[in-house]
Amino acid sequence: MIAIIDCGGANLRSVSYALEKLNIDYHICNKKNQIKDAEALVLPGVGAAKNVMNTLKNQDLTETIKNFKNPILGICVGMQILYEYSDEENEICLGMIPGRVKKFQNNNLIVPQMGWNKVEFNNSSFDDCDGYYYFANSYYADINLFTKGSSIYGHEFSSFIQKDNLYGVQFHPEKSSYQGEKFLKKFFELI
Repeated sequence: MIAIIDCGGANLRSVSYALEKLNIDYHICNKKNQIKDAEALVLPGVGAAKNVMNTLKNQDLTETIKNFKNPILGICVGMQILYEYSDEENEICLGMIPGRVKKFQNNNLIVPQMGWNKVEFNNSSFDDCDGYYYFANSYYADINLFTKGSSIYGHEFSSFIQKDNLYGVQFHPEKSSYQGEKFLKKFFELI
């Protein structure tokens, strides 16, 4: 069973629906005892890092997430909170991935980035997933050692990260049609 953590984000239903479409059993949870036996965690997120972190702290889930040994998939803000720090409201995050999340500079860019953008993967498990995915973000993470997929919006940034059991996507696979389904199917095949 997959545990989708209710982080208070607006994409909870769309993530649930995407899993239903793939015939993946899941439950939505917000308590430690609902997570411990999960095969994987999904951290969906639309909104601000501070709000998501406050929700997780109020539910007493931060340490449970940090100590979870099975795969974790962070989506959008769910990926951003895996990092140490977000410039969005100067929020200290989970600290599971080194680095900081920054705001796109408005150098002739429309911020937030809203719409389709290309992702190029460099992870053998996802080597046939290159394509266009749906993004809705004002913040991004730089390219680093854990970048396994990148996109360009003004400059190159991490759109897919992976470190040990942690996976994060800046895009929204649940809103990315066939391409997103393909990505989610590949991810859940890893379990």
